[in-house]
Amino acid sequence: MKKNLLTLLTFAVTSVSAPAWADQALATSKNCMACHATDKKLVGPAFKDVAAKYASDKSAADKLATKIQKGGAGVWGPVPMPANTQVNDAEAKKLAAWVLTIK
Repeated sequence: MKKNLLTLLTFAVTSVSAPAWADQALATSKNCMACHATDKKLVGPAFKDVAAKYASDKSAADKLATKIQKGGAGVWGPVPMPANTQVNDAEAKKLAAWVLTIK
């Protein structure tokens, strides 16, 4: 009984936390984590703050994917986000979808 409960608990914890880390490796490899963190502001906003800001925006994933590739300015303050030319369309969409899952 205890073994089954432990297995179930382990699965539940892994299932809940897995999406939050699902693409952090991609974000790290594309240098996103040099300016952003999941839970605190660095040079740019925390990803959880980005997710909260766009939570009700149905087109947020597309907007963020474009911003990842082309950069932007003025939404989060005076420091512009430079274009990330090493991210292709599929990666930008994957990163944007991941950011929007962060709580």
